[in-house]
Amino acid sequence: MPFSDPITAKRLRRFRRLKRGYYSFLVLVGLTVLSLFSNFIAHKRAIVVSYQDQIYFPTFRFYDMATFGQEDEYGFDDVEADYLALQSFFEASDSGDWVWMPLVPYDPYEPDFDYDAPPPNAPDGRHWFGTDSQGRDVFARLLYGFRISIFFAVTLVFVGQLLGTIIGAMQGFLGGRFDILSQRFIEVWSTLPFLYVVILLATFFKPSFLLLLAIMGLFEWIRMTYYMRTEIYREKTKEYCLAARSFGASRRRLIFKHLLPNCLTPLVTITPFAIVGAISALTALDYLGYGLPAPTPSWGEMIDQAMDSQNRDKIWLSIAPFSAISLTLLLVTMIGESIREAFDPKQYAQYR
Repeated sequence: MPFSDPITAKRLRRFRRLKRGYYSFLVLVGLTVLSLFSNFIAHKRAIVVSYQDQIYFPTFRFYDMATFGQEDEYGFDDVEADYLALQSFFEASDSGDWVWMPLVPYDPYEPDFDYDAPPPNAPDGRHWFGTDSQGRDVFARLLYGFRISIFFAVTLVFVGQLLGTIIGAMQGFLGGRFDILSQRFIEVWSTLPFLYVVILLATFFKPSFLLLLAIMGLFEWIRMTYYMRTEIYREKTKEYCLAARSFGASRRRLIFKHLLPNCLTPLVTITPFAIVGAISALTALDYLGYGLPAPTPSWGEMIDQAMDSQNRDKIWLSIAPFSAISLTLLLVTMIGESIREAFDPKQYAQYR
C-alpha cells in the first residue's frame, strides 16, 4: 500500500519535525474528538441524575417530568424533565439526590428567555459567549457548528479525492479514447455554475446534510483528476516504470507499487486546502440561506445574524463565529503548508 512505503514513512517523519503543522494537526484532531462528545459538553439534558436511589442517564434516554416528580405548568404529562430546575430543587431540598449537568447546561436549539431584556444578551456567567437573537447559547452553537463543518468537509473531501484519484489515474494510465472522452466530459461538467445548481436544487428540495454533500460531491472530484492524470502520464513514461512493465508487472502492481507512491504528493498536499475550501463553501451557503436548514447550528447562519442591521452593535455575535472560522482555517492551512513541505518531491523520489 502507498502509505506503508518507506519513502512515505520518511515524509511522515519529516512532517512530525515541522512543529507548527504537527501541533496544529494535534490541536485539530483534539477539537474534532472533543466535538464528538458535544452532548456531554453543551446540552440541556443532564449527564447523570441520582433520584430516590436510582441512577438515570438522560443523555441516552428521554425522561418526562413525572419521572422526577416535576409538573408541567400547562398540564402536559409528556414534557421532558427540566434538569436545571431539578438541580436547583435538589440543592435546596438537601434530599441527597443530585444532578450532574454538562459544562454548558444549554443546547444549541432551545432559547433561554430567563432575562429581563430581550435577546440577544451579552456574555455573562450563564452564557459565556452570550445568546443570539433567538436566545440560544452562542458557545453551544459554535461547538455543534464546528462538528458539522469539520465532518462535512472531511467527508466531502474524502469522497471527492477518492473519486478524483481513481478517474485521474485511469485517464493517465489508460490514455487513448478513454482519456479523450472522459476529459471532454470533465471540461463540460466543470463549466456548470456550482452556486446556481445549488440554488436550483434548493428550490425543489429541502436542503439537508446528505443533499448538500451529494451536490457538492458532484463537483469536488474534478480538480483532483487534473493532478492525478498529469502525474500518472509523467510517471508512467519514466525508466523504472517501463522496466517494470518489461518484466511483466501487472497493471495492479504498476499502479499501486510504482505509480501511486510517486504520485502521492498532489493528493496529500491538496487535501488540507480542499478541506478549507469545503468549510468555506458550507459557511457561504449557510450565510446565503441555501445551506443546512434552520435551526441547525451553522457558522454561516451565525454570521448572517451578526450582519443583521439590528445586531451590528452586538459585537459578541460577530467575534464568536469569525474567531471560530479563522482559528479552524488557520489550523488546517498550517497543516497543509507543513504537509506540502514534508512531501516535497524534490527531496524524495522513488525509482525501483
